[in-house]
Amino acid sequence: MDASSKKAAPRGSDHLALDCRGTNFYRIDRGLRDLLNLYMESAMHDHFAPHYDRLGELAGGKLDELAEVADKHPPMLHPRDRFGRDEDWIEYHPAYRAMEQIAFGELGLHAMSHRGGVLGWPAPLPPIAKYAFTYLFVQAEFGLMCPVSVSDTSIYVISRYGSDELKNRLLPRMLSQDLATMWKGTQFMTEKAGGSDVGALETTARNEGDAWRLYGDKWFCSHADADVALLLARPEGAPAGTKGLALFALPRRLENGARNSYRIVRLKDKLGTKSMASGEIMLEGALAYLVGDVRGGFKQMMDQVNLSRLSHGVRAAAMMRRCLNESLQVARTRNAFGKKLIEMPLVKKQLMKIMLPTEQALSMYAYTAHVMGRANAGEEGASNILRLLTPLYKFRACRDNIRVATGAMEMRGGNGYIEDFVGARLVRDAHVGVLWEGTSNIAALDAIARAVGKMHSHEALAGSLKTLVGESSKLPESFRSRLDETIDKVVAFATEVAAREEHEDWARVAAGALYHMTSAVLMSWEAAHSGNGKRLLLSRMILEHRLAAEDPMAMRSNRWESQASALLLKDEDVSLAEAATLAG
Repeated sequence: MDASSKKAAPRGSDHLALDCRGTNFYRIDRGLRDLLNLYMESAMHDHFAPHYDRLGELAGGKLDELAEVADKHPPMLHPRDRFGRDEDWIEYHPAYRAMEQIAFGELGLHAMSHRGGVLGWPAPLPPIAKYAFTYLFVQAEFGLMCPVSVSDTSIYVISRYGSDELKNRLLPRMLSQDLATMWKGTQFMTEKAGGSDVGALETTARNEGDAWRLYGDKWFCSHADADVALLLARPEGAPAGTKGLALFALPRRLENGARNSYRIVRLKDKLGTKSMASGEIMLEGALAYLVGDVRGGFKQMMDQVNLSRLSHGVRAAAMMRRCLNESLQVARTRNAFGKKLIEMPLVKKQLMKIMLPTEQALSMYAYTAHVMGRANAGEEGASNILRLLTPLYKFRACRDNIRVATGAMEMRGGNGYIEDFVGARLVRDAHVGVLWEGTSNIAALDAIARAVGKMHSHEALAGSLKTLVGESSKLPESFRSRLDETIDKVVAFATEVAAREEHEDWARVAAGALYHMTSAVLMSWEAAHSGNGKRLLLSRMILEHRLAAEDPMAMRSNRWESQASALLLKDEDVSLAEAATLAG
């Protein structure tokens, strides 16, 4: 062989692990494709599959490049115009504006579940279809999904509770995909006096003639320059606590084009989500429109919060998927000590710690969105199940996201800590999930004290899950029996925790157990109906590592787990029959 034709030995940069840029995130995600096939009607699936494929390509290419640039060039607040007028405005980098055009203009992510015509579909999209777009988009860009989500949820609340006059005033603008004329939405809730403690809010509303005027200081306002914001305020004379709060829609500009009477005081210097502007808002007699019943503001706003919690869970699932993809790419393309990283036992173990919560969150997205679609259609009992699923999903997936992002950063090594690669941004962005729409404590208490303790939603969920186990006859009988026993055990535990106030410190454990129980059943059902044996193996891993006591120093045999990990980490599909031999 001619010496010139020999492959040169790797040198310098040739040794570095590759990343996922240039990959189609839809095509490499077998789990997502299987779940969309299972949950979506065939006509809808066939229509949207090309759109998911296109977004998967964008997310791994152009959108990923724009997101990197926008993160490095965060928005800037200009308090005054050049004539000294208080016309505060926020300057965004062109990369952020380009992402807005993709999200709002081309895809219509904010409008697709509220009207027909988006992406050629004649009716509003069900949650399972809509959140698949969120899942793919966020694998490239997380920050912009906050404005998209709060625009979406604001449209929902105004559509449900607003007067005909208010809907006619706002919705045609908010549902537009023309960025030159559309109005983006948001919500301003947090104040210095109260974040999770919403009843402590101090902003007041005065009924001045035929208009409401708001006075106060909103402390953490994401998407600070939105065209219309939903916020809570206490009408003068209203009682203290949440019962005295009313919901208002605050336009940035009045009908005559003049600025409303509020100022963006400053932008927050945040750990993550740097592409999106969060700021502090001073309300100085700003005109606002009452939304719904003046005595029902908190309850109405909670509809938006619960929708946002589902969105947060999906966003966490998406970021974990990007972390898993990047980690697998590193493990398969990096050599050390004479072998590929993926051949090393501890690397395999670390990859499994990244893969398991990632796949759990994917299954929980699909099922929760499916249940939401059933609830929206008026199915009896679905709303009760959904009432528990949303805080469970938000609680566990957002916490898992932090560990997964850190594990993925470590997998890449020193380069994972450098802003040239996506890992550092994923770590920074992951942390906001445990803060927005309620901390982990708030979400766990909502799930256990309210959904379980007051509404007995866990019993409805357990009944639904037992039905899924019964439908999974292709699985080994012993494994199905184990799932049934797990459901009974977890439901009994959650019931006990919710029954007594002194057990409140167990709420997070109970919420986690309900999440793991649900995802274990879902993954086994998915395996039985899709033929994807990998999901059955993951289901057993949940039972072994999330719902069973382990002695960390017991030198137990892990032969089944080593075999299962080898199957899960290979590119090839695993048949249900092959996985069943390891299901136990």
